[in-house]
Amino acid sequence: MELSGVLGSNGAVAGLNCGVCKIQAELEPGADPLLYSGGPWLLRHHPHPSPLLGWLLLDTRRHVPGPDAFDEAEAASFGPMLRRCCALVKELAGCDRVYAIAFGEGARHFHLHLIPRHGSDSGTESWRVADLYRAVAAGEQPPADPVAVASFQRRARARCASW
Repeated sequence: MELSGVLGSNGAVAGLNCGVCKIQAELEPGADPLLYSGGPWLLRHHPHPSPLLGWLLLDTRRHVPGPDAFDEAEAASFGPMLRRCCALVKELAGCDRVYAIAFGEGARHFHLHLIPRHGSDSGTESWRVADLYRAVAAGEQPPADPVAVASFQRRARARCASW
């Protein structure tokens, strides 16, 4: 089901009352946190306060609730895009693996969290990462260093330019 909406400055169709559509409509090319915009996809770093350096979000540009609603272009490009994005996180965040999580409860617009998993950091273990997320959001734990995040974003944009 696609919701009608307005065209944002990034070319994405914004669904009515959708938090992800609102974020996308406000993104400017080359500006934080947007890393890549091409075809049906937007890649962005988690906004400040980011729980972890390299915590990315892969969004459909079109307002759809999940993969079952992907059109042919979204479905055909999802696997290759996901592979590129996970490789990017591993390379630039220096992590061992990347968790890919999409709940779709807070915003029913497909946005896949790509979360760096560092084997040496127990706080990035499976469900503990949710505790980290909540602690950072509540101000109980410091977020990722904004200077390091800005550096990550510059390097990621440079890598994504060839996509």
